[in-house]
This record gives sequence, structure tokens and C-alpha cells, in this order.
Amino acid sequence: MDCVVASDDPMIDVATLRDRLDAEVVVADGERTLVDAADGVTGLVVDVNTPVGSPEFEALDDLQVVARAGVGIDNIDVAAAAEHGVAVTNAPDYCTDEVATHTVALLLDCVRGVAAYDRDTRAGGWGWERGREVHRLQGGTIGLASFGPIARRVREQLRGFDVDVVAYDPYVDADEMAEADVEKVELDELYARADHVSLHAPVTDETRGMVDADALAAMDEEGVLVNTGRGALINEDALAAALREGTIAAAGLDVLRTEPPEPDHPLVGLDNCVVTPHAAWYSEEARDDLNATVAENVRAGLAGETPPNYIDPDTDWL
Repeated sequence: MDCVVASDDPMIDVATLRDRLDAEVVVADGERTLVDAADGVTGLVVDVNTPVGSPEFEALDDLQVVARAGVGIDNIDVAAAAEHGVAVTNAPDYCTDEVATHTVALLLDCVRGVAAYDRDTRAGGWGWERGREVHRLQGGTIGLASFGPIARRVREQLRGFDVDVVAYDPYVDADEMAEADVEKVELDELYARADHVSLHAPVTDETRGMVDADALAAMDEEGVLVNTGRGALINEDALAAALREGTIAAAGLDVLRTEPPEPDHPLVGLDNCVVTPHAAWYSEEARDDLNATVAENVRAGLAGETPPNYIDPDTDWL
């Protein structure tokens, strides 16, 4: 019988895997690593914080498939997987609407100062003038860094707010963006023109740290930065300094470089920075879809079929 090891993460529903797979499903519970959790491992199911690299591929001789329980695959060494004949899969569509909605929610919270008003009211205050100035969203420009499925859904959700949208994505041509009523721009132009910027890019050598001190200095002083992509897209020390000094007005973050953050994290606790616990993906419906997709990916991989969400090691992970 096949043996599938799942990392110990609450978004992975082991019951669904056991119900849908003709395999033994074992949980790596923090005391055991993926390598020693079971003998004869043929499948792995991992979350974003579980690295899978050469040591795992070299130790698990029978491994056939690694299923990422989520979208991003930067925690998996796809090249090493290909060298060992292991298929890598993800779940690209399970939470597109949830992440887009969370993105817009963070943007609106930061623009309107909702969380700040709430904190002030809870502390006994009752004043519209408390905190920083609030400016109208209507008529502004939103910049999207990357224009994949989530960013496209964000654009759809923003239609009712009467804003212009520009986007940077070297892999999407201008005509395709124009069909969505989006203007294609270069990255430096996006920072300079957008009133507010939302990050949706994967982490690559090209995008790691793409929001640095120079990028923040180019943004509008009343601008908001939203990140529901990956924490590594931002130089967090530079962002903390920009928020303290008023280089930009606010930030809404669902992801950080290290999760959960240390108590002295430079961004957690700033009044003009809203941080949520990597929860943009979450709804009960999305969790059900995720685990059903993961189970089907693993089932197909163990059966020697090409999984429905197979990652092409030559292109898809770049």
C-alpha cells in the first residue's frame, strides 16, 4: 500500500485524504520530519512552511508525488524533484476569490482607517478626526504588481469603486491587460503613478525584495501598500521605516517573511500597518476545495498519471 505523509498544518484535512486515497496517510507532527515519519513514503502533502528539497528527495527513494496544499511552490525544490523523477503539484484555483476579497478588504481598511477607528473607539474615543487624514478612493489609481488570476479578480472587484488600474507583469502582454481595462506599465512607473499598490507576484530572483526603500520613496505619501502574495516581496525594515516616517500612509499585510512573526517584529504593532495571519485564502468552501484538489493530485501521481495540477519543471515554477 502507498504511504502518504502530510505535514502538520490545520489547512490540511487528513480525514479527506484518508477518505479519497487508497493509501496509508501519516501526519508529520513536528516531532517527526518528513523523512522519518514513515517507511516507503510515496507521496507528500505539504504546506508553505514545510521545505522539500534535495535531502527529502534523496532520502525518500519511493517518492512519486509532492502535493503543495496551496498555490505557491517556492518551498519546494522543483528542479531537484525533476532530477529524482518526482511530480510536483499545487492547487492553483481553490482560493482565488477569497484572496482577491481579502486584498480589497485590506485596501479599504487602510484607505478608510477602519481598524484605527475601531481601536480608538474601544479605548473610549469618538472622533472622526482622530488618526491620519483620510482621502477619497474614487478617481484614484490602483497598481497591481503581477497580473495573474488573483490580480485579475481584484480588478473585477474594484470596478464598482470608479478607479483606474495599472499593472506590471512582464509575462502578460498589453493587449491582454487592455481587455480587462488595465494599462500595462513598467514597475518603476507603477510605483510612481499608482495611489495604492497591491502585490500578487510569486517569489523569484527577480521579485524578491522588489519593494525596497527606493520603491517606497517613489510611492504617493498618501499611498497604501497591500501584500497578499509573499512576505519575501518586501524589504520589511524599509517598509517599517517608511510607515514610521510617513513616506507612505499605511500597509495591509497578510504575509510576512517569517510566520508567525517574532514579538519584536518591526511591522507588528504599528498603528498604520494592518496585519492578518496569512488568512486571505481561508473560507470553509476554499478549505474543502483545497483538500479535494490535493487528494486528486496525489491519487493521480500515485497511479502513474499526470496530475491535473502538475508543475512543469521547465516553465511553471519560474
